[in-house]
Amino acid sequence: MARKYTLERPTTSGASGIDFAEDLNEQQFAAVSSPPGPSLVIAGAGSGKTRTLTYRVAYLLDRGIEPRNILLLTFTNKASKEMLERVRSLVPRDVSEMWGGTFHSVGNRILRRHAEEIGFTKSFSIMDRDDQKSLMNTVIAECEIDTTARRFPKPDVLISIFSLIENTGVALEDLLEDRYPYFEEWAEEIARVEARYRVKKRQINSVDFDDLLVLTLKLLQENEELRGLYQKRFQYVLVDEFQDTNHVQSELVDLLVGEGQSLMVVGDDAQSIYSWRGADMDNILSFPERYPDAQVYRIEKNYRSVPEILELSNSAIKANRHRFEKDLEAAREGGAMMPALVSLEDPNSQAQFVAQRILELREEGVELEEIAVLYRAHHQSMTLQMELRNRGIPFQITSGLRFFEQAHIKDVAAFMRFVTNRRDEVSFKRMVCLLPGIGAKGASKLWKGWAATPHATAENPPAAFSDILADLPVPKKSASHWEQLGHTLDELVSLDGFARPAEMIFSILEGVYDEVMRESFDNYEHRRSDLEELMSYADRFDDVLECLAQLSLMSAVDGDPSGSKAELDPEQVVLSSVHQAKGLEWRVVFVISLTDGMFPNGRVLDADDEYMLEEERRLFYVAITRAKDELYLTYPQINPKSYSGEVIQRPSRFLDDCPAELMEEWQVSGEW
Repeated sequence: MARKYTLERPTTSGASGIDFAEDLNEQQFAAVSSPPGPSLVIAGAGSGKTRTLTYRVAYLLDRGIEPRNILLLTFTNKASKEMLERVRSLVPRDVSEMWGGTFHSVGNRILRRHAEEIGFTKSFSIMDRDDQKSLMNTVIAECEIDTTARRFPKPDVLISIFSLIENTGVALEDLLEDRYPYFEEWAEEIARVEARYRVKKRQINSVDFDDLLVLTLKLLQENEELRGLYQKRFQYVLVDEFQDTNHVQSELVDLLVGEGQSLMVVGDDAQSIYSWRGADMDNILSFPERYPDAQVYRIEKNYRSVPEILELSNSAIKANRHRFEKDLEAAREGGAMMPALVSLEDPNSQAQFVAQRILELREEGVELEEIAVLYRAHHQSMTLQMELRNRGIPFQITSGLRFFEQAHIKDVAAFMRFVTNRRDEVSFKRMVCLLPGIGAKGASKLWKGWAATPHATAENPPAAFSDILADLPVPKKSASHWEQLGHTLDELVSLDGFARPAEMIFSILEGVYDEVMRESFDNYEHRRSDLEELMSYADRFDDVLECLAQLSLMSAVDGDPSGSKAELDPEQVVLSSVHQAKGLEWRVVFVISLTDGMFPNGRVLDADDEYMLEEERRLFYVAITRAKDELYLTYPQINPKSYSGEVIQRPSRFLDDCPAELMEEWQVSGEW
């Protein structure tokens, strides 16, 4: 009689006792247990990317690799901390000698060790944004640039320009032409400031955040012996979110990886959405060409979303030509509600639909913090913020300040407040401080001059502000801007009182504030869009005092019930831009304002650039893959625009990419 013998599955556990094959799915385990050498892991949304990377580190340690021979590069301190904590919980080893952190933190460690070789001491300071602004003001003064005749970019804008140059490798002239055409006339002076800024940083033994990468790269490029030292130490290099790397970070990775080393980069090309800050998706797309021996692993099982949502997301991204082929597969069972496509009359009805549905979801047992409303740009949430406030639905905003709390909204309101209340000292000073050459002391002197006139206490506004302001002394640098301010204030007054609120905002924007924004803010286009949205809101009012009262009531500092008190309550709906929502998830997601010109963004459509449009589509993909159970895609048919009347809107072309059978169309009726 034959003896029975059973073949058992070989153990996949090592010294730690972890059964990697048991803990991971087949695709994850293939990546985690990959042999030495270069490898690219394409990890789809919700597929357990962090788990895969963490288990890869644990796998290496479990196989006897020394912690000091592993380098883990992440994009946030939070991600690095979480991964290292998970590794410690998996592997009972001391991992203190392992290097793990952001690109910037690793750059700092290397520079501290070798600072003298690049002209600094080991005690160099790292400047934050405020430090940079202060130093930039000093540099501008030392360069003796005459900014009296024309507005020169403020330090914040210069910092952004110089950062983009470092992170993208684009020449100053090309960058100005592409992103800051209104500063092209200053190209020579900006170049002088940039050169002086570099020199000044060395003189004061200080670096900015970009230097932590650029100087580290320079150090490794120029010192072969040092480069070999780090290549020998870091036998295993792992990089998270590789689709978000810029050209400096990618080159840094290439230099740290020598012959015989193992490099694993993990990312998802479909979630590359940060080109505006220097990220280059080509880093991940060209990886197989740069490393011909690379193994490519795809992790496509999604643990987040129901199949109905995944089918839609798979279809949405297929319209992009520049991508890796992959199809996410749902680990969850089907049978859930299909993604809803909701056409509404205008932004007001869109806000009412979202608010009403949120209240219904709460009644159905969905916690408010499990609901998110996502949008392309912050200003698109203004109408919804008002509706949620009116219905007493608490919310938190991760895309910035509440709409009416933003500085540029308050700046414009200051003009309107002063014209309607000539005793408003706070608004007067805020307004005049926007002009070149007028600071806090100058504003106080001008206020005393204004307050001494009979018009400050008169019941009715003066017929011509410009005549009165002309008698108040201002610095020579401010003269032409002061004169323009007077003419702009004149436009805010009509024969029978005040101009309509929307007309006021238009005059303020065109007369004074548009130029202020160009000079002062690196996100000028976004702020301009905010003020255009404010004009649409103000167009509801004929009375400027009523409009200003509503602005105050909508501000958290003036008593908005959705403000600081509500933030103590964990149960709040999340309002977020899609960029801020990346990496997060909610049971229910609303993606609003899905019209051409809003999402995709109008500037992208005007540019007629395939790469820009594909990034917008990836942003749409990121938005819909945040949803676990329910997804609502909404768009208003009409957008009420001041001065141009109502505008009929075309549904987003991204909705056309999605087969109609994958969405359920909702017909909404009611009185708006």
